[in-house]
Amino acid sequence: MASLNPTHVTQLSWSPRAFLYTGFLTDEECNHLISLAKNRLHKSMVTDSDTGESVESDIRTSSGMFLMKAQDEIISGIEERIAAWTFLPIENGEAMQILHYENGQKYEPHFDYFHDKANQKLGGHRVATVLMYLSNVDKGGETVFPYSQAKDTQAKGDDWSECAKEGYAVKPRKGDALLFFGLHPNATTDPSSLHGSCPVIEGEKWSATKWIHVRSFDIPPRRRDLGCIDENPNCSDWALSGECEKNPLYMVGTEVDWGFCRKSCKVCSS
Repeated sequence: MASLNPTHVTQLSWSPRAFLYTGFLTDEECNHLISLAKNRLHKSMVTDSDTGESVESDIRTSSGMFLMKAQDEIISGIEERIAAWTFLPIENGEAMQILHYENGQKYEPHFDYFHDKANQKLGGHRVATVLMYLSNVDKGGETVFPYSQAKDTQAKGDDWSECAKEGYAVKPRKGDALLFFGLHPNATTDPSSLHGSCPVIEGEKWSATKWIHVRSFDIPPRRRDLGCIDENPNCSDWALSGECEKNPLYMVGTEVDWGFCRKSCKVCSS
């Protein structure tokens, strides 16, 4: 595992608690994550605050996909490094999500902690987010915190987007990682953690997100007594677009850990 260098970490804000680690990922690690995701992207979804279900929304216009936890040695190494930096257990983390933003695409300000109870059943609230930038962006694409107490202390010139000027902002630079906490140390939610991804103005943006919960987020193996089912309403569309072959770990799974779309992938024995 690559060693951590505390001299690369800068405290950005105490409200919310936010820290930037320059050079957290190597160029090779960034390129590897992009290569795994490039041909498996789907329109990004948001969580409905009432039902907890994933739905499409104009507030989030990027595309993305989830990797598997410990999918390969490189991903395992990154996950171990995140745990060492945050002092939060690996098992509390969700699978890494890779996101791609093209010209004009954005994610309007939102919270990473949940407003519904359904999403808190496994792991509880998201306590922290590690956002890793996998590419440079020519202009725009900043991460902005509109309610940060540090927003008035940050000078911004013409190289910042108008969106970034609405709060404390972080420019996406390949290899850097942004850690921020959605909960206070007493585990209550922190409204100042509201954040968004500003529209990309020139170029494109790639990022990887690791959400970390207050308890273990390790999902138990798929229950075989459920029979031949799909566990996501998008399974049939994904299967038609070839995801059973492109993303078999999620769609089909393994003998030990069944996937989420076995019915649409037609892999059930009966």
